[in-house]
Amino acid sequence: MSVLKVVELMSSSKKSWEDATAKAVKKASKSIKEIKSAYVQDQSVVVKDGAVVEYRVNLKVTFEVK
Repeated sequence: MSVLKVVELMSSSKKSWEDATAKAVKKASKSIKEIKSAYVQDQSVVVKDGAVVEYRVNLKVTFEVK
């Protein structure tokens, strides 16, 4: 039987939501081993002078507990 744990992360990118997600998973994988999945729970943007300047994601990362 596997035991899984979920942690919630927030990340941002000037490029896209996809980039923000990839950055969060890459950074988390440096300290969390056995990442199984990432679920994007929420997306938002920062707007300045009528333009999108930053993409933000809240995601849940699931990993196996050894």
